[in-house]
Amino acid sequence: VQLQASGGGSVQTGESLRLSCSTSGFRFEDYAIGWFRQVPGKKREAVLCIDSSGESTYYVDSVKGRFTLSRDNYEKAVYLQMNSLKPEDTAVYYCAADFWSCKADEAFYDAWGPGTQVTVSS
Repeated sequence: VQLQASGGGSVQTGESLRLSCSTSGFRFEDYAIGWFRQVPGKKREAVLCIDSSGESTYYVDSVKGRFTLSRDNYEKAVYLQMNSLKPEDTAVYYCAADFWSCKADEAFYDAWGPGTQVTVSS
């Protein structure tokens, strides 16, 4: 099982980034894909997730209206569109797979990929 987050970078406040989570080695269409983020010295937090049916769940209120998720079952990938980025969005972003439904607790996720750094400067 492999997941790989990509697309991070350094941007200015108000700009956009699109992160990708590419996967292989499991039946992608049966899995929810969650996005988490972590800043140094803080616990990793769930940001949002898309379940196997394509429905998204948000865990951080501040990203509602700015971040959206989509999934492509053919490509076995999930895309996190991040608009109107703010300095507080700066973190390492991780994607993870959980069977069927979304959960905020990272302990439920079966597989993780290495993170991608997002840096937003003011």
